[in-house]
Amino acid sequence: MTGKGREIADMMERRKVDMLCVQETKWKGSKARNIRGEFKLFYYGVDVKRNGVGVILKEEYSKSVVEAKKVFDTVMNMKLEVEGMVINVISAYAPQVSCEMEEKEKFWSELDEVVDGVPRNERLVIGADFNGHVGEGNRGDQEVMGRYGLKERNVEGQMVVDFAKRMKMAVVNRYFKKKEDHRVTYKSGERCTQVDYVLCRRCNLKEIRDCNVLAGDSVG
Repeated sequence: MTGKGREIADMMERRKVDMLCVQETKWKGSKARNIRGEFKLFYYGVDVKRNGVGVILKEEYSKSVVEAKKVFDTVMNMKLEVEGMVINVISAYAPQVSCEMEEKEKFWSELDEVVDGVPRNERLVIGADFNGHVGEGNRGDQEVMGRYGLKERNVEGQMVVDFAKRMKMAVVNRYFKKKEDHRVTYKSGERCTQVDYVLCRRCNLKEIRDCNVLAGDSVG
């Protein structure tokens, strides 16, 4: 974990990233630890064979953390208080496309429960690998997303949209016009996809100034 953590911290410092939701960590245990003395990692994993989740933030902001807890195996919630505002940051990892539908439905039910538990007067941001393609365009879905996406929607992408609708969330990635390189969240050879998304409550969408993929960095 130490080498991988330092690699991520180096990227965050270079790119001036203050907070990062991470998935597929494969780090065992539930801990909070410093990385290089400049960043703090909060992570949760059942064992090294399962995919854990975590949040990394600059050390100076760790003093703002009110609570960081694993709610389910692939969902964690960090609550911060910043300038009198309470902000919930959820890091989540959805089952892969090849997984059974029962496992996928269980994940979404658990995420519903977590979001339902966040008071309406608190801010909420989700940074997740949803393993789904929401696709291009927003016909019929204008209430939850803009039209800037990639490729065609699949079943897993529809689950993201359905979740956003019932939880009154907005898929932030979709509202900002970007070149394709700054929309792609996963690239392997010629295969480019968008499976990682940032969501916020629709009522707070106006507070988001931009959403952009930092192309060129990959920590595997």
